[in-house]
Amino acid sequence: MPEWLRKQDTPLTLKPEQAKVSADFNVDNGTGKIRGVYLQENEGVEPIFSAWMQPFNDLGMSTLTMRNTGSTDHVSFDAVGIPAFQFIQDPVEYMTRTHHSNADVYERIQREDMMQAAVILAAYV
Repeated sequence: MPEWLRKQDTPLTLKPEQAKVSADFNVDNGTGKIRGVYLQENEGVEPIFSAWMQPFNDLGMSTLTMRNTGSTDHVSFDAVGIPAFQFIQDPVEYMTRTHHSNADVYERIQREDMMQAAVILAAYV
């Protein structure tokens, strides 16, 4: 868990309306094709995600990793017990040039990347 979540005065708890959420699927790194999913050490979803991923191998999505990644918007969902997953993306200069800068604008989105991501996310949802 990130340090900023550990330092909170009140513990994070799942609220009744949040209990209705089955999962959080997060794409948080700007444009960039989806290549797979960080499973956040959740072994139970591996066979499900593996089956869901098969139709997208020809689109370049072929990686599932048990690795627990942080620093994205999925972390707060995970912290309260909602299964949350970050998609693995091609970086496309996001962390080096665009992330949280005045260059982080709609016009920088690569159409083909977003079309691929939209198809994959729609299937997962």
